[in-house]
Amino acid sequence: MTVVVLSLFLVIGVVTYTMWVREGDLPLPAPENPFRHLEEIKTRIYENLRDLQFEYRLGKLSDADYQSSKLAVQKELGQVLGEIDAVKQKLAAEGKTVATSVPGRKKPQTHTCPHCGATFKEALKFCGECGKAMSA
Repeated sequence: MTVVVLSLFLVIGVVTYTMWVREGDLPLPAPENPFRHLEEIKTRIYENLRDLQFEYRLGKLSDADYQSSKLAVQKELGQVLGEIDAVKQKLAAEGKTVATSVPGRKKPQTHTCPHCGATFKEALKFCGECGKAMSA
C-alpha cells in the first residue's frame, strides 16, 4: 500500500513539475500596433469603393445610387483617416515612434493591368476596372 501511495505522489510530482511554467520562460509578446485595426478598416473601405465603382461601370447601379453610396463610403473613409491621424498625433505627443506598418511583413505584391494601369493585390484573369484580360 505504501508503495502505491509513494508512486502516486511521485507521478503527481513529476506531472506538476513538467507542467509548471515560470514567468521568465515565456516569450515576450509582440508589441501591439495601434494602427492595425484602423488599417484593416481602411483597406476594407477602399475595396468597397473599388467594388462600388465596378458595379456602376457594369450598369448595376444608377447614377443617383452610385453617388449616394460613394458619398457614404467616402465619409466613413474620412472618419477612419481622421482616427489614424489622431492616433499618430497622440503617439507623437507621447514621444513614441510612429510606424504604421507591421515590422517584418513584406509589402504585398501588386498586379497591374496592361490596359488601364489599375493595380490589384491578387492575380486576376480580368481587370476589375476596365474588364479586359489581364494577360498582355
